[in-house]
Amino acid sequence: MTVNRQWRLKKRPVGDVAPGDLELVSSPVPVPGPGQALVRNIYLSLDPTNRIWMSDMDQYMPPVEIGDVMRGGTIGVVEASNNPDLKPGDIVQPMDLGWQDYVVTAAAQKLVVTPQTPILAYMSALGMTGVTAYFGLLDIGKPKPGETVVVSAAAGAVGSIVGQIAKIKGCRVVGLAGSDDKCRWVVDDLGFDACINYRKENVLEALRRECPKGIDVYFENVGGEILDAVLTLINLEARIPLCGLISTYNADGPVPGPYMFRNVLMKRALIKGFIVIDYFPRIGEFMQDMPGWIASGKVKWRVDVEQGLENAPTALQKLFTGGNTGKLVVQISPEP
Repeated sequence: MTVNRQWRLKKRPVGDVAPGDLELVSSPVPVPGPGQALVRNIYLSLDPTNRIWMSDMDQYMPPVEIGDVMRGGTIGVVEASNNPDLKPGDIVQPMDLGWQDYVVTAAAQKLVVTPQTPILAYMSALGMTGVTAYFGLLDIGKPKPGETVVVSAAAGAVGSIVGQIAKIKGCRVVGLAGSDDKCRWVVDDLGFDACINYRKENVLEALRRECPKGIDVYFENVGGEILDAVLTLINLEARIPLCGLISTYNADGPVPGPYMFRNVLMKRALIKGFIVIDYFPRIGEFMQDMPGWIASGKVKWRVDVEQGLENAPTALQKLFTGGNTGKLVVQISPEP
């Protein structure tokens, strides 16, 4: 490849991301300077937060500016280096993020790739997806054996990992997903106790059926009507880790709050929002548990791979239509 293709933000989306909001441009492949390495990106992570970064709303990081390369996490291979810590052939996660073929970086996390931990594992259970699930559930949700844990977007990147960790901790786990196939996957393959197809069933009635003892922990990825249904059934001192509100990200106006918010008071519940970067100093705790769970088969992971950097904006929409199962990524270039 002789050029560096980059998706740049051309204008801020209104509602769904539309053609013309992002622009694919080409420039020369960058040359690493002193202390830098050139990384060829292999995989690009697609996440709901990409939509947040495109907006100018208050958020946990500065928004992507008009004309800038679209922000996004990648895994790549070092092609050339002036940094003694980064050698050609190293598989790395660059600290300089972006929807592009190549990146020059002075810092990157080197990954240990084995048959048991292939590159794609670091896009899912061994990467930020797994870290999000691990700390959100265990640090905020604090599940106890015998409790009922409900997980929205249960067939998604984070939700699918959350439910498996909850099972490891001895909980009854009920997922919510948008198709019968997804529900079968989380129950038959991942070990959830039940899964509700929210497109087919009345969510409140189905939750009453599957959570006869009420809901102790709710891992929130979605917001909207599902949150209201869960709040109706929470138990005393329920815990709600709030990871995402994807049902609201494409809204072009104010979004009403949950109608059952009063139960947060009546049940003395805890709702705590969190961002994965909050837990970066504690990654060591995660690495003490997750590799072993994967090796023993207690945690399984799945990656939905789209091909071609040019298809990244179209692939992103799968997150908002329910078109993906597991972690959604774009393969930009071949693995070494």
